[in-house]
Amino acid sequence: MPSSYNVRSRARERNSVLGRPEFMSLNHQPPRAGAGGSTSSSSGGPSPSESRGSGRRPGQMKHQTSQSNEEPTDSGSKDRRESSKMPEEDCMQLNPSFKGIAMNSLLAIDICLSKRMGVCAYTSSSWGGCRSMVALLALTGHGITWIIGTIVCLTRSNTLAGQEVLVNLLLALVLDVMTVAGVQRLVKRRGPWEMTPGFLDCVAMDTYSFPAAHASRAAMVSKFLLSHLVLAVPLRILLVLWAFLVGVSRVLLGKHHLTDMVCGFALGMFHFSLMETVWLSSSTCQTLISISTLSWSPFY
Repeated sequence: MPSSYNVRSRARERNSVLGRPEFMSLNHQPPRAGAGGSTSSSSGGPSPSESRGSGRRPGQMKHQTSQSNEEPTDSGSKDRRESSKMPEEDCMQLNPSFKGIAMNSLLAIDICLSKRMGVCAYTSSSWGGCRSMVALLALTGHGITWIIGTIVCLTRSNTLAGQEVLVNLLLALVLDVMTVAGVQRLVKRRGPWEMTPGFLDCVAMDTYSFPAAHASRAAMVSKFLLSHLVLAVPLRILLVLWAFLVGVSRVLLGKHHLTDMVCGFALGMFHFSLMETVWLSSSTCQTLISISTLSWSPFY
């Protein structure tokens, strides 16, 4: 029969926390140093390589902790930079300026009204039966039509005053065609309806929507003729009405927007003012006519 003392000691050892395997290192006592240091080496003491390794570990741990501390700071600074940038972008997108809102609204209204007015854009449109008549009206404001007509009239004119007016009109038409083509190439705005330009439009370089070339030409020609020809009041009214209808006809055909037509009228008035400023005299016009007909003799 085991004695009660042995039972108690076994129970005490079983309940002791330090007796568990994970706490055995706490109970381990360093061996006592013997003679010549043989005891430390034989009893499993730390070797010189282990001591060197253990000496390096704190430094390595400090370096790793410093790197781990630096990485969060870098990521935190990046997050702060991104958070400082994001609100500005969000504010620009969610709170646009009043000017931007007004421009976008006007453009939307312009496109909507231009598409509604394009009633002759196709033969299947609501006014498709009048398409040929509207196209004929638009042809009266074409650049090629006016340039050819001006040259024909110039060859048949016998007065110096008439030739002076026709030469300046011809130069104004060429200036209008080149300026409108250059602006259209820069802006490259498409019309309200996707249409391929016709043959005469390609010849006159009228391939884009802004500004309206026909409106610019009609405004310039009407103002030019009203200023340099003596016409009756009904003819003056018809000339102004013709210019307005030529600009509107291109909108009805779906070639231009309303803003293209308005800017075309303004550009035509600018061309007229420019030609009035650089008006060529009668002698200069006669010199140009002589050069064009190869009958100019500079030595006489």
